[in-house]
Amino acid sequence: MIATAPQEGCETLPKLLARNVLRYPNKPAYREKEFGIWQCWTWSQAATEIEDLACGLADMGLEPGDSVAIIGRNRPALYWAMISAQMCGAIPVPLYQDAVAEEMIYVLDNSHARFVIAGDQEQIDKIHEVQDQIPRVEQMIYHDPRGMRKYGAPNLSDMAKVRAKGREKRAEIWPRLQALQAAKTYDDTCVMLYTSGTTGRPKGVVLSNRNIIETSKNSAEFDNLRSDEDILAYLPMAWVGDFIFSVGQALWTGFCVNCPESAETMQTDLREIGPTYFFAPPRVFENQLTEVMIRMEDASRSKKWLFHYYMAQAKAIGPRLLDGESVGLGDRIKYFLGNLFVYGPLKNTLGLSRVRVGYTAGEAIGPELFSFYRSLGINLKQLYGQTEASVFITQQPDGQVRSDTVGVPSPGVELKMADSGEVFYRSPGVFVEYFNNPESTASTKDADGWVATGDAGFIDPESGHLRIIDRAKDVGKMSDGAMFAPKYIENKLKFFPNILEAVAFGNDRDMCTAFLNIDMTAVGNWAERNNIAYSSYQELAGHPRVLEIMRGHVEDVNVSVATDPMLSGCQVHRFVVLHKQLDPDDGEMTRTQKVRRIVVEKKFSDILTAMYDGKSEIFTETEVTYEDGRKGKIKATLTIVDAAVQPAQKLEAAE
Repeated sequence: MIATAPQEGCETLPKLLARNVLRYPNKPAYREKEFGIWQCWTWSQAATEIEDLACGLADMGLEPGDSVAIIGRNRPALYWAMISAQMCGAIPVPLYQDAVAEEMIYVLDNSHARFVIAGDQEQIDKIHEVQDQIPRVEQMIYHDPRGMRKYGAPNLSDMAKVRAKGREKRAEIWPRLQALQAAKTYDDTCVMLYTSGTTGRPKGVVLSNRNIIETSKNSAEFDNLRSDEDILAYLPMAWVGDFIFSVGQALWTGFCVNCPESAETMQTDLREIGPTYFFAPPRVFENQLTEVMIRMEDASRSKKWLFHYYMAQAKAIGPRLLDGESVGLGDRIKYFLGNLFVYGPLKNTLGLSRVRVGYTAGEAIGPELFSFYRSLGINLKQLYGQTEASVFITQQPDGQVRSDTVGVPSPGVELKMADSGEVFYRSPGVFVEYFNNPESTASTKDADGWVATGDAGFIDPESGHLRIIDRAKDVGKMSDGAMFAPKYIENKLKFFPNILEAVAFGNDRDMCTAFLNIDMTAVGNWAERNNIAYSSYQELAGHPRVLEIMRGHVEDVNVSVATDPMLSGCQVHRFVVLHKQLDPDDGEMTRTQKVRRIVVEKKFSDILTAMYDGKSEIFTETEVTYEDGRKGKIKATLTIVDAAVQPAQKLEAAE
């Protein structure tokens, strides 16, 4: 692959910031809602804050090559801290804010972090708790002073005071930082982001300025992103997607990054901002759909009729309109009326009225869920990516959006398929290395720059789009030779608002089985409307009527799965509704809400064995972690439910 030369003055993120100050000095760059009021900073104002903090950090002893851990919720000050660190020649390392102290130890130690910049007291407390295990950390800086008045550690500083000190010494320090920036190249390190650790220890992915800036430029041009876009920055700052959208693309295009007040107010803040460019993992879209369906259950009969009538029209007409296909006048009138009475108000409630480009990724999204949003006229598309790719591997062009593919190669990306079906790629966004882990680097990226994704897929011969089947290591065969792809069945199950999570099993076995988690919001609302009393998740999850509802959902999925000749053997014969929700604190999921399949299979092995032994119930005892960090055990007798399956089609029958 031929390396591209950077545009002059665009070799680093601090240089892009300086360019934006010249281009858009008075244009809003960042907004943050605090105490119910939106605060705004222009590009000029933000640059002043960033430069002052950089001078303050340099005055505290931050040196080129140092790592700076950044922990907290999405706030302009923490995004600025990343750029300030880069101005000092240091490397920002964002961490997941909901990680417990023990999880932080590994990343802080592995990244060799000398400085920690934390959002608030909660994050500082976690660092204090394990400080004796992270001797490399020399300085801690906090942004929010609430609750910090009596904290008197000598290595603890208020960000406002650090910034003030930097402002005071600017004349002395700033010329040195300018010279440092002038010497920075396109191939110097920009950021280090840690993988989610689905199958083991997280790895530090080293990404260069070239990786981030080329990817941001190419992806922005692909969707014609402009300086007048608005985005809502609410996803974890440690996740590569947020870094590309809220830092890389924002600096490249000059659009405005809006930070919500809290996770609890996110939906309200989303409606107030009305983003034009929006990204959400499938879980967010699933939760929004659940809320919609709950509200419809409580609506009057006439409103229910109106909703279902026009949604049927939308499903038939909406995607065709989005793709620019020919639609008759009668259908256009029906869709116009539906938009007036249903789609428009619904999009406004969801905060998606202004979305011009929307993406989902991270996990495969169920086709029914995908179709629901596109039928409303929301230009929701799928992308496929990885931390090691600086996000983008494939994207869906406008007018070529399909629910069963993840699009064509993103600009600058090359794809190839191994004989085993594994997808490989190379691009300007391909990571430099795994930090201090040459063995993993060599096993993932070859000498020619090709990266093994670990995913199995194929290129659709008609459309040229990539279709991902599942993780390569998860795709297997049933004992009769039929293909087993757990994600395929799990995504179909999770389309139902009552099902929050699903984990399917069946590799080398004679039938497919599944663990399910109920969605407490949806099922709790149903229980309230049906006068069903319960005192805990466990009690509601095991209620006979809930199990019957779950059986209905599983059997509906089986009917759908039976029509796919390649995967019809993945019908669920038996399932269990687990007595607890899968939880990152218990190690069953990553911080990005991906199931750790191996952990779940091992932890609940007694339940899995009982399903295949033909038992009708199983007594189990499971260790859990409470919110305060204490460990405990919960006991339950779980019902194993049988589901009806359909005759499986064979591939020969479809040919």
